[in-house]
Amino acid sequence: MTTPRFDILGQAISDASRTRMLCELMEGRAYTNKELASVAGITAQTATAHLRILKNAGLVLAEKSGRCVYHRLAGPEVAQALEQLAAIAPADSLYRAQQRKAGGLAQVRSCYDHLAGPLAVALTRAFLAHGMLIEDNGGYRATPSDLWGRIGVTLPNLIGRQPFVRPCLDWTERQNHVAGPLGRQILSHGLDVGWLQRHAHKRGLLVTAPGRAAFDQILDLRAAEVSYG
Repeated sequence: MTTPRFDILGQAISDASRTRMLCELMEGRAYTNKELASVAGITAQTATAHLRILKNAGLVLAEKSGRCVYHRLAGPEVAQALEQLAAIAPADSLYRAQQRKAGGLAQVRSCYDHLAGPLAVALTRAFLAHGMLIEDNGGYRATPSDLWGRIGVTLPNLIGRQPFVRPCLDWTERQNHVAGPLGRQILSHGLDVGWLQRHAHKRGLLVTAPGRAAFDQILDLRAAEVSYG
């Protein structure tokens, strides 16, 4: 039996500059070496060395586009692991670094490919209240509802290997929000129809006026006194 090399992962996330870069990449977008160096407050040369460590640990991938090389998380499983670590990390470690990074945008943000923050937690509570989700053996099970289609979700006919919906512990709220293909569909639909917009130069999402109206009318979030950030 092969022993997992937790020591390699531990080394990769043990540096504050690398954790800041990982926090930035958890948005789901790709960034250049220079952009990540600016986020971490280090030189581009130092960032290159840090990114090499993250790449060797299997946490980050590099993609070349024209003259630029972009860096992104290696996949959703990496984002999930970082999110879970952030929720249990001591306050002076990864958790605090991410809190500083999220700042005032923590109300509406993305965790790789799905919504996160207080809004995402409120949505999850609404799904449960409307019977759209049922808690099942520590996870979630989606049930048929006309409301799913109104927020851009198509339920699968068959259950595949990957869970269609799973709970993800939110690192700022310490409560679950939804992840998996269901969470991805919600974020993608919100961006496509203009309910959500990405900030051009900083992490976080903006809920537009039509988005607020949609969430309020479809899921009655106004009654829950949700802050849209």
